[in-house]
Amino acid sequence: MMDLAVINGLVFIEGGFRKADVGIKDGKFALIAEPGCLPEAERTIDAGGKYVLPGGIDTHVHYRDPGHWERETFEVGTRAAAAGGCTTFFEHPISMPPQWNGEILKNRISICKGEESAANDRHEKGSCVDFCFFGAAGGEHPEAIEPLSHEGIIAYKTFLHEAPEGRDAEFEGLTSANNDQLYRVLEEVKKTGLAVAAHAEDNELVTGFIKRLREQGRQTENIAHCESRPPIVEIEAISKMLKFGKDVGCPIELVHVSTWQAMELAKKAKAEGHPVMVETCPHYLLLDESYVEKYGAYAKCNPALRKKEDVERLWDYVKDGTIDFIGSDHSPFLVSEKEKKDKDGNKDIFLSPSGFPGIDLRLPLMITEGLKRGVSLEKIVELLSVNPAKLFHIFPQKGTISAGADGDLVIVDMNKKVTCHAEDSYSQAKGIMKVYEGWQLDCAVDSTIVRGRVVYENGKVDESASGWGEFVKPVLKK
Repeated sequence: MMDLAVINGLVFIEGGFRKADVGIKDGKFALIAEPGCLPEAERTIDAGGKYVLPGGIDTHVHYRDPGHWERETFEVGTRAAAAGGCTTFFEHPISMPPQWNGEILKNRISICKGEESAANDRHEKGSCVDFCFFGAAGGEHPEAIEPLSHEGIIAYKTFLHEAPEGRDAEFEGLTSANNDQLYRVLEEVKKTGLAVAAHAEDNELVTGFIKRLREQGRQTENIAHCESRPPIVEIEAISKMLKFGKDVGCPIELVHVSTWQAMELAKKAKAEGHPVMVETCPHYLLLDESYVEKYGAYAKCNPALRKKEDVERLWDYVKDGTIDFIGSDHSPFLVSEKEKKDKDGNKDIFLSPSGFPGIDLRLPLMITEGLKRGVSLEKIVELLSVNPAKLFHIFPQKGTISAGADGDLVIVDMNKKVTCHAEDSYSQAKGIMKVYEGWQLDCAVDSTIVRGRVVYENGKVDESASGWGEFVKPVLKK
């Protein structure tokens, strides 16, 4: 007997959709059969008229837990993931402290699993979906980089600048403050076979632009944020990452790429055979700098939003395969942080933190806009699930509906339209969700299933599923 059967849906199998029934047993896909051919199941979900996709894999998430529980915990934040059809997320290293060694990593995993431990002193119940962790890699502790690879991390992350003022604890072991440190980081990461992702903005340019804009008194203008981070800031940093990666022979991941010029650099590097992965985010494909003018800090992100014509050109790289996957860069903050003023009580766009939530909207936004722009649903599934699993070495455990894989599914109703309202979100940071308010989505997540357990259905998360999530480790080819 199957534990769960999903019947009559249009199922994504081996790159295409066909009508099939899917049976899950002991957390794994056991049978994929013609309609009506499955054995009896403990529970059956009729997905007639709906699409059955492999569970979504979000490659870029910041829950900042521990250290800033008030922004969002794993327990609460992963409910938003489940509501958005995400069954596995990749947690990046900004926490207090970042996971630059095995002990810190194990503590974060313990909290994410909801285990009783000294690290989990708030008794959080843990994630309701599965998770992977990036490791921190920086110039402070280069000797710790290679050993960290043996703890099951999915990749490494570094920032191309020193720790921001007052945030040393959040960035310890995570920054490559100069070229020498970056080169050493790449050398150490190369030993592991994993990739290194860099927040690719040239810090000298950003610092200089902000200084000049402040001297001009422009910190009160929302658009000054975009002007402090023009495309050249990203282009220069990505150019360096590609050059250094090629010289060292280290795989590179380019995260949240926002400019078409940087996409061209990545496309060329790929054509020359260098191991380069490219990520962008829904906001760089859907929003332009007019949203920063309108919403101010609530639309502030790094890299900054671009001009409308630049946004349009990014879609070319979705269609030609330069972009490998799409992560949300989910970044929860408090309203008080977004509305931070200077010491005299005046507005200063440079003082508020960058980033906003989006893990629950990644899949419906990309399906809605992608189909309008001629991107097939099959291609969207590859970007949101299949490619991340393959490129980060967790395929075929994840990213596929096939016998033996983890029983992760998202059932999508393409006949249901939904209007985005922040108040409906499960995110702890719903108070700063402004930019998509009132947007119409042309589909809805009907159910989210993680290893055979239904964690979301009929608009509600099963809160008893907190702690169900498991730590997923990559399996590298020898």
